[in-house]
Amino acid sequence: MKPSIVILTFNSELSIAETLQSVAAISDDIHIVDSFSSDHTLEIAQSFHAKIVQHPFENYGLQRNWAIDSLRFEYGWQLHLDADERLTPELRQEILQLGEEDDISGYYLPRRMHFLGHPIRHGGLCPTWHMRLFRSGMGRCETRKYDQHFYITWGKTRQLNGYMIDDLRMPLGEWTARHNRWAEAEVEELTSPAEPRNIRGKITGNPVERKRFLRGIYNGLPLFVRPFGLFFYRYILRFGFLDGSAGFIFYVLQTFWFRFLIDAKLYEKTLAQSVSAGQNCGHESSVLERLQPKTGSSI
Repeated sequence: MKPSIVILTFNSELSIAETLQSVAAISDDIHIVDSFSSDHTLEIAQSFHAKIVQHPFENYGLQRNWAIDSLRFEYGWQLHLDADERLTPELRQEILQLGEEDDISGYYLPRRMHFLGHPIRHGGLCPTWHMRLFRSGMGRCETRKYDQHFYITWGKTRQLNGYMIDDLRMPLGEWTARHNRWAEAEVEELTSPAEPRNIRGKITGNPVERKRFLRGIYNGLPLFVRPFGLFFYRYILRFGFLDGSAGFIFYVLQTFWFRFLIDAKLYEKTLAQSVSAGQNCGHESSVLERLQPKTGSSI
């Protein structure tokens, strides 16, 4: 197999070179979709002879689908990455050995995160599964405003064994700023009508469907209580404490702070709606009841 590569970038000079190095051995058709970087991202990409286009960024789903619809690919398969993701040698070799099986339309790749230079191996987060390698014409990305996944429109899927590394190198100030924006996006997603093409939760489904099923259980729990429960589950019950100091910072920020921030923003939005409707905003218990998101297909 020789897939065409698509990499989304924005001010990615800290990681883009390793990303490009990791895919250079499996393809000579590499596309950079850049959101008008102001650092040295494009200079580094040019040194790898990547094909560069720039397109305004609205959200990941729209950007990925724009790339699928607009770019000219030389090969019949596509591999989609972020600028801080790279393939391990084992995954590269596994991709190169894949055949053109008629009944396979896409492959789920296992992903492991690195945070502050350390791998996150526990907490139920290693691996997380992502559909990133698929036959052209068979894959799309969800239009969710946050936590978008690719899906296959037709055909069978399989899981590969080699890891994709998500190396989070941005400073914590930028990391928290992005998560603040993503919390806003998640609130909007949870309080908007569900998009029928988005992936639904299914306990017996593929890895992403199973994850969505579990997220549905989480969304059904009481607000402001569930972030504490998720932190306890990941850090204690799933042995997240074994990931050391970097892991402790990660679980506090990602598992507790980020999810608590989403709940706080949900509360703020519903409280504002109650005030604007002339309701008595002093009845916080009724506000919390209205705030509780539904556990349908929007999860």
